[in-house]
Amino acid sequence: MTGEDRPNAEVGYRGPTACSAAGITYRQLDYWARTGLVEPGVRAAHGSGSQRLYSFRDILVLKVVKRLLDAGISLQQVRAAVQHLRDRGVDDLAQVTLMSDGVSVYECTSPDEVIDLLQGGQGVFGIALGVVWDDVKGDLAVLPSVRAEDGKVEADGQAVDELAKRRMRRTS
Repeated sequence: MTGEDRPNAEVGYRGPTACSAAGITYRQLDYWARTGLVEPGVRAAHGSGSQRLYSFRDILVLKVVKRLLDAGISLQQVRAAVQHLRDRGVDDLAQVTLMSDGVSVYECTSPDEVIDLLQGGQGVFGIALGVVWDDVKGDLAVLPSVRAEDGKVEADGQAVDELAKRRMRRTS
């Protein structure tokens, strides 16, 4: 993975942007954050009025969680898979394929592992995280991000404050 493919660790995405990119509702996002399934990696909410900021990696995991739940995987197995993904580095995730037999979730890092799992009769479906990575990257390219240190929203590569962002929306 090249340096330009790596997500900027200082850029975060607000809840509505994370929801849009991951294909989930705000209610799901809030519940998953409160229960510790997927917590915001850039900035957690601290009381009324503060906003969570999710990293690229967080949104990737949110999208994977949604796909696993949509496939009928139990929340307990999803939690185990998410914990396993947390233990891996960002660079590794693009090389992972998650396979499931509908009950358990398995990690495969090579085509041989996928074949071995399928030959053993364990794989029913798979999620190639590299494809999810590209999906999230494409979605976030057109959605607003926030610089963690100053709270300014990024629009088309330019830092603008919240008021300027609202003005831009009204004029377009």
